[in-house]
Amino acid sequence: MYQNDPMKVLTGEVRLSYANLTTPRAAQPGGEPKYSVTLLIPKTDVATKADIDAAIQSAANDAVSKVWNGARPPMLRVPIYDGDGVRPSGVPFGDECKGHWVMTASTKNKPQVVGIDNITCELSPADIYSGMYARVTIRFFGYSNSGNKGVGCGLGNVLKTRDGEPLAGTASAASDFAGIGAMPATNPAVPGAPVAYGAPSAAPVAGAYPTTPVAPAAAPAGAGSPPWAVNNGINPITGLPM
Repeated sequence: MYQNDPMKVLTGEVRLSYANLTTPRAAQPGGEPKYSVTLLIPKTDVATKADIDAAIQSAANDAVSKVWNGARPPMLRVPIYDGDGVRPSGVPFGDECKGHWVMTASTKNKPQVVGIDNITCELSPADIYSGMYARVTIRFFGYSNSGNKGVGCGLGNVLKTRDGEPLAGTASAASDFAGIGAMPATNPAVPGAPVAYGAPSAAPVAGAYPTTPVAPAAAPAGAGSPPWAVNNGINPITGLPM
């Protein structure tokens, strides 16, 4: 129970996966777009699991008269799964789900996603991603749809608690192009510091160059004169004396 609502829960810290919190997405082609997120709840958080179990039972009791015409389904569908087991489709859960309870919550309305350092200011989309950690408000409800009866999970709001390793499966540009592109050159005057392209080179090091001015080499004979001025007065084009 949270805020005197027996069907509402504020989770402990969970990890977010499949976080569609900034743009709604349809679960299947032609379906209604919704905001959704999958919660990875550590099995060590027994308090959150107990709150969820109690809220599911409250939602089921409420639905008996309001949704299920007075009859509780003998096989009640619930929205929480064992991450060490398999999905309803029979496919095993991913490695990130091991040691967790797995549950997806969704809503038609855009949830507010705030940071723990300022709960009155919503985070930018760049700060919201699969893999981050958060506390989430969720609310359970009974449903009956095409003969299927069970308890679903509605998404409330999200409080980001800390960053985590992204679960999107994307790689950085540096890892994608390793061995192909050039890395920044280093500045010999400051080991490890990059040199900005187009910047003037470092000042000469004392003793590296002679300090006595060197006279310029003598210009070749006839420098600055036309070619025939240094060919015995013969024009090399006409072969005639000038």
